[in-house]
Amino acid sequence: MLGLSTPARIPLIPPLTAARWLLVLIVAAGIYFFHGFLVPVLAALVIAFASWPLYRRLLDGVSGNRTVAATLAILFIVAFLVVPIVLAGIYTVNEVREWFTWAVETNRNGAPTPEWISTLPVVGEWANEQWTRYIGHPGAIGELIQIVSGANIGSIYRGVLAAGGGAFNLLLTLLFMLIALFFVYRDGEGFAKQIGKLGERILPTRWDRISGVVPATISSTVTGMTLIAIGEGVVLGIAYWIAGVPSPVTLGVLTGVMALIPGGAPLSFTLVSAYLVARGTPIAGIALLAWGSIELFIVDKTLRPKLVGGPIKLPFLPTFFGLIGGVKTMGFLGLFIGPVLMALLVAIWREWLREVEQTDSPVAGVAQVTDELLPEHEPKRLVGSE
Repeated sequence: MLGLSTPARIPLIPPLTAARWLLVLIVAAGIYFFHGFLVPVLAALVIAFASWPLYRRLLDGVSGNRTVAATLAILFIVAFLVVPIVLAGIYTVNEVREWFTWAVETNRNGAPTPEWISTLPVVGEWANEQWTRYIGHPGAIGELIQIVSGANIGSIYRGVLAAGGGAFNLLLTLLFMLIALFFVYRDGEGFAKQIGKLGERILPTRWDRISGVVPATISSTVTGMTLIAIGEGVVLGIAYWIAGVPSPVTLGVLTGVMALIPGGAPLSFTLVSAYLVARGTPIAGIALLAWGSIELFIVDKTLRPKLVGGPIKLPFLPTFFGLIGGVKTMGFLGLFIGPVLMALLVAIWREWLREVEQTDSPVAGVAQVTDELLPEHEPKRLVGSE
């Protein structure tokens, strides 16, 4: 008569709903606190996907010991990164030393305006006046440095601090990337299996097709773009040396870096060709422009379609948007992340189209069977006919 001795507890929120919202909040908190590590982790994943076939061979060579294989792989990558950086740094120091020696001699004795500058069309006379005012007479470079440093000492100081902070952040990003890459190598297969189980639970009929897009696209994009950039830098660097361009190694390296960006390589050798023409060697400039155009045509028509793209052959417009949007959002790493995201979007779009075609195919099949079963003397009804 007085009711239950223990009152029934009815939750305000169903347990399943509460668990889902709690999971969403935990994921959001994780993204908020660890978003600074997104770039090194993505860089580690990109390198791991691209180098995974080589890592499998290394793993087989050490009898399946994942810790030893991951350590050796990190050492190889560090050597691959450090050695070129050290060589480039040594060469850059030598180049800067030559420019510094020229600046000291020019400041002591002055230097006349180069003929190729004074003979430039339209701007030649103005360039000659500027050269004479700021560089040509003795002591001009020292006066220019004194004026610039005196009027902008605060900006120069802030620029030096920003450059130092940027270099420190780059070193930290590289360190975190190597740490993440070690664990990706060591525990990547187990984590991939866990993701595969969750993916099959979420997308049971589509996971097999979509999951294969990411690693294959990253591997082909990174390998293809890197090989093409290195090849174009070497080939055009040799062409610069043959044409008599100053600092051909530096310009070749810059051309290789620019080749990662759409339109970067044509812009590079076009500017160098224009410099050769303005300097008074038009034959060398025209020959360099022709050689660069032929080489770029061969690469774009033969090598690039075979090396870049993976299982999803992206059209030009999505590839261009992926590259430019990736660079704008994530910097250099976006060159590889942008095309992968576009490949995923194209894969999802094609998956939807495939489902629509499969949904419409039974209707088309029934209509075809109905037409075949109609008697020959009875006319077939057309859509919209009375």
